[in-house]
Amino acid sequence: MSYVGPDFDPPQPRRPRRGPLTVALAALVPGALAGWLVWQAVGDDSGGGSGKAAGASTAAPSSASPEASASPTADGKASSPAASSPAAKPSTSRPAGSGPLKGKVVVIDPGHNAGNFQHPSEINRKVNIGTNWKECDTTGTSTNAGYTEAKFTLDVARRMRTILEQQGATVKFTQDGNRSWGPCVDERARIGNEAHADAAVSIHADGSAVGNRGFHVILPAAVHAGTADTRPIAAPSRDLGERIAGLFVRETGSAPSNYVGDGTGLVTRKDLGGLNLSTVPKVFIECGNMRDSKDAALLTSGAWRQKAARGISEGIVSFLRG
Repeated sequence: MSYVGPDFDPPQPRRPRRGPLTVALAALVPGALAGWLVWQAVGDDSGGGSGKAAGASTAAPSSASPEASASPTADGKASSPAASSPAAKPSTSRPAGSGPLKGKVVVIDPGHNAGNFQHPSEINRKVNIGTNWKECDTTGTSTNAGYTEAKFTLDVARRMRTILEQQGATVKFTQDGNRSWGPCVDERARIGNEAHADAAVSIHADGSAVGNRGFHVILPAAVHAGTADTRPIAAPSRDLGERIAGLFVRETGSAPSNYVGDGTGLVTRKDLGGLNLSTVPKVFIECGNMRDSKDAALLTSGAWRQKAARGISEGIVSFLRG
């Protein structure tokens, strides 16, 4: 996702001080970085090409809409016109199988929706995220060749579902390509809450500047404002995020972001509605930068997306098994 719109404010400038979680990844990062340096120099050989994917959508805009200037009115409602939600469809859920995660519920949130660009008034309306008001959703970003973030996130999410169901988990989606737009960021959080998820993960890809590479996991800050109270989930969410970051490195060979997170692959934020409104352990992951050609070559590779799905899933499994 690009840093514009409802869950996309610009990150804070990098600080020279290393984050305290660098040590948590130290055991996994060195070996993975060696592999990363190789593909950085020679490119990905997994069939993704240079940011171009077969069947990529070209209709959606390539970047998210900026935040509008509308603000809540005195009666607490958004000043932009409210829009009704699309026909309600239950989040995707499949019966749990047998396995070590039997009885566990995982909610996967594929960021954005391929149809969002056709519903500007709906996705631009304001919703309350506790700390302030933001747009319902955005279109997301895309590679320069037109492979959209929405297509990427749904593909990775479906791969994750297969892996986690094989472990016995019950997997629910916030959307599975079965809605014309949305859901809004507040509804995405509510789906995880109402499912009483043991873990929830929102899948994204960034839209940053060329040369900015690597992944980062976004953790919820301890927020207590309005309807948001992440204090009970801040610590378990950090644990979940650390495990996902470490195993993502191991499985994909990708390095932590070189532009946010001080090399840890971990960033804490308090401006994301999907995290602020969650009452269950939840993190976001930006799997790479769609606007950088080297990262785009990975993100558009089916083989690499399988590795990404495996890394995120194994992080969830590690968290749930303790």
